[in-house]
Amino acid sequence: MKRNLRIGYIPLIDATPVLAAVDHGFAEAEGLSIELVREVSWSNVRDKLNLGLFDASHMLAPLPIASSLGIGHVKVPLIAPFTLALNGNSITVSPALYNELIAVADGDVTDPLVSARALHRAVADRRARGAPMLNFGMTFPFSNHNYQLRFWMAAGGVDPDEDVRLVVLPPPYMVESLTSGHVDCFCVGAPWNSVAVDNGVGHILHFGCDIQRRMSEKVLAVRENWASDNPETLSALIRALAKAAAFAENPANLDAVCDTIGMRIGASPEVVSRTLKGVLKVTTDGLTRSSDDYILLDRHQANRPDKVHAAWVYADMVRWGQSPLSLESLRIAENVFRPDLYDLAMGRAPAQAVSDPADRIGAFYGPEFVASDIAGHLESWRLRGPNRPQLSVVR
Repeated sequence: MKRNLRIGYIPLIDATPVLAAVDHGFAEAEGLSIELVREVSWSNVRDKLNLGLFDASHMLAPLPIASSLGIGHVKVPLIAPFTLALNGNSITVSPALYNELIAVADGDVTDPLVSARALHRAVADRRARGAPMLNFGMTFPFSNHNYQLRFWMAAGGVDPDEDVRLVVLPPPYMVESLTSGHVDCFCVGAPWNSVAVDNGVGHILHFGCDIQRRMSEKVLAVRENWASDNPETLSALIRALAKAAAFAENPANLDAVCDTIGMRIGASPEVVSRTLKGVLKVTTDGLTRSSDDYILLDRHQANRPDKVHAAWVYADMVRWGQSPLSLESLRIAENVFRPDLYDLAMGRAPAQAVSDPADRIGAFYGPEFVASDIAGHLESWRLRGPNRPQLSVVR
């Protein structure tokens, strides 16, 4: 059994199960010695995992699917046998854009359909005035940050490829880019949305769970051949992560977890605490908002990989022109998420799937998702769009 591991991570709170497994002794209890390597960008994490410089990594849930399909980079089959976090993102806008949306909103902008339609009006007004195009930051092309921004905008009739400019920024650079005016909005995981609010440069407009109520946000990713060669090690790692996730969600351990996670990612324990509690300051004047769904590390079967989520991600890749539609590609995408390996490591029968939301996604707009009918799902978006239906065309 391989006992010495190198695991890469990005300084985000959804890396908590990996970080807590090391800092609170769960990896050691499983006979593992883990070297944690902090990275800045997702491309670094992906490349070092693909090259074998990492044994495993904290990774964007869509990224191992893209790697296994060979889109955006060389084809390296990866698997995700453990979900580190469901949800955890937010969409944060500059005070100037927030005021623009408020001025043209027909209703409460905390409703994502209201805000998306307001964005459509703001974009049209900017075009009429000859004002600069809005810039939206996201962390990687193969990320829920990208897909959630696109889903939200398209629901209001905004074409994310024509009406705004989407730019890739590493998570730690988001706040600086908003401060400097290089971007008007970003979607990223915690703590960076809260940092923007605390610094007085951003308003949290929506939580990621406002866009999709349940979505696999980060996973543990390993190379498929590494998993085959090291089954005992992988099982031990899964157990350590599961125990760490449960430990981190126990209120009795909150102070200890916030201290260690804060040191690992360069955030204050208070910001980490707000995030794990799902109680975030959303405006610069101190208004807070809470959601039990904001980030899930252990609750609601969060750790067991969900193939429905993999299918949704693949549908996004097809919708936004990153991949052609094929049954073979869907099969590959679904097989990246490995609940069988999770069940084997945990030594228990598969749990009954969570039925809330009913389709296991809970998108704020559109029909329920049917993973077995990706073509029908995409066709529904081709026909939708409250203001400019043609902008929801599958690309």
